[in-house]
Amino acid sequence: MDERLEKQLNFILEIDQEKNIFRQTYLSGHKRQENDAEHAWHMAIMAYLLKEYANETIDVAKVMLMCLIHDIVEIEAGDTYAYDTENLKTQKAREDAAKEKIYALLPKDQQQELIALFDEFEAYETAEAKFAHVMDNLQPILLNNSNGGSDWKDHQVTAQQVYERQTKTKLGSTKLFNVIDQILQEHIESGNLL
Repeated sequence: MDERLEKQLNFILEIDQEKNIFRQTYLSGHKRQENDAEHAWHMAIMAYLLKEYANETIDVAKVMLMCLIHDIVEIEAGDTYAYDTENLKTQKAREDAAKEKIYALLPKDQQQELIALFDEFEAYETAEAKFAHVMDNLQPILLNNSNGGSDWKDHQVTAQQVYERQTKTKLGSTKLFNVIDQILQEHIESGNLL
């Protein structure tokens, strides 16, 4: 086996560990917490299905790839809950270190390509990055909504915290932000969000 293929296969095996990184969000039906790989797959499918609601023209394949790779770093950095203010302070440093370590398993050209894509997602400047973030924000809200807002209740998350996380969602999709807003308003009225 040549060195390039060996590196690619090693990376493929390494990212299988993403299935072991569990998030705070429960699957619909509240059976168990979802893992990072399920989250990524779900968002990639969502990006394809909901692409017509992007504010700008997007390369949907690029958005889907962003959705699939953005949490690979959590194999090393661990999952940081969206409303965990203490761990959010160190998230970028942990994820940057993890990015360098994990993507270094790949051949140099693919390493650079995926790091650039990860960085583009994080920078939140391109139409693709903005829409990928919409998927990252919408997906857990849909799951939490399907579970009666129990994730928010269990973690005592406030409406203000959720809305602060959604501040940039409109940049990627006004239409999907309105859906999120409607869901949040229903949970505020029912007392699931304070």
